[in-house]
Amino acid sequence: MLLDSDTQLNQKSYYEASVEREPALPPLQGEVSADVLVVGAGFAGLSSAIELAQRGYKVVVLEADRICSGASGRNGGQAIVGYASGQEPFEQQLGAARARQAWDMSIEALDLIDERIAKFGIECDQVKGYLYVADSARKARALEADMRATERDYGFATEFATGADVQRHIQSPMYCASAYENRSGHLHPLKYGLGLARAARSLGVQIFERSPVVDLRRGTRLTAVTGKGSITAQFGVLAGNCTLGEYGPRVAPDIAPRIMPVGTYIIGTAPIAPELQARLIPSNAAVCDNNFILDYFRFSADHRMLFGGRVSYSTRTPAQLQAIMAKRMAQVFPALKDVPIDFVWGGFVDISMNRAPDFGRLGDNLYYLQGFSGHGLALTGLAGQMVAQAVAGQAERFDVFAQLKHRKFPGGALLRTPSLVLGMVYHALRDRL
Repeated sequence: MLLDSDTQLNQKSYYEASVEREPALPPLQGEVSADVLVVGAGFAGLSSAIELAQRGYKVVVLEADRICSGASGRNGGQAIVGYASGQEPFEQQLGAARARQAWDMSIEALDLIDERIAKFGIECDQVKGYLYVADSARKARALEADMRATERDYGFATEFATGADVQRHIQSPMYCASAYENRSGHLHPLKYGLGLARAARSLGVQIFERSPVVDLRRGTRLTAVTGKGSITAQFGVLAGNCTLGEYGPRVAPDIAPRIMPVGTYIIGTAPIAPELQARLIPSNAAVCDNNFILDYFRFSADHRMLFGGRVSYSTRTPAQLQAIMAKRMAQVFPALKDVPIDFVWGGFVDISMNRAPDFGRLGDNLYYLQGFSGHGLALTGLAGQMVAQAVAGQAERFDVFAQLKHRKFPGGALLRTPSLVLGMVYHALRDRL
């Protein structure tokens, strides 16, 4: 069911429509050996492959569909400092020093995007600037408290505004507070991902598309089995997002219950006048509110509003999705009420219980990267770098994240979705207060 829904959600993607993919790479056939096997050719898998290849490892990547066909090629395109969980899990579990280290590494993750774009010549419409907004007095107080704490504890300053001053940053009747910073930003995620794939292949990485892993045999050497071949390697990296177990339930049953596939959706308008775009968001920043069920949006390089939000904790696409999303966009920007909608798409992100990233090891030679919880555009690059360092014997940075404790979602495979839907309804009601 998840795979069927996921395929349908990518039929009218602006990102796919605005790139020209190269011909598909052939699937794996026969037996292959490598130093490191990477499962998944999204941001995390490609980042791991690049970093490992730069360290001299022979790397093979297996992708169940096409390169960046999942969350990496469909997301909101927002590269954000910090973590979806905030700093609380790091502070509570690891202490102030490790929490500060984790925060600083999230800044490094943004720098790493810049470095890779420059080094590999990736054209991906990158723009700097990020705006956090609040739509009620209660959430304005929460936003201000968060921004003040981040500046106090981590030295990260934002430009906070309330009331009429908010209109300098965003022309919308919805918001009563905002906070602007220019370290985060946005880009075209599929262009970036395809650029990473070209970079990986230029370093000697082999990538096989349409090669889902149906079984993974563990031991001193790992063997990944696909429909028509197998790969044996000394080390492995699992970077398959929440669809990893959909193809092979035996691949990683020990980590799958710790993440939940959550559907999120985006509409893309027809191009609007550049003058109107500049009036609505003068800085051209990416924007996100601080609701539990949040709205996130930005303008594309060709002047389309890409408006994302709404969530589904089941695998079913919400009814009348385009109309619902367009109505919400018009509430935020009345000036866009009658602009035609050219694209509507979505996908599933891998949410952990506490929304903190879930990185770790299975045995001595199998690593996993999951639980990006909507902050994956920047964090995946850092994750790939850290896992390559760990494979090379320098695991100190990786272990900052591996030490975080994660719980399974309650209720098992049958009951966790209904309980999460109830939780979503509760938070949706709180968002209206």
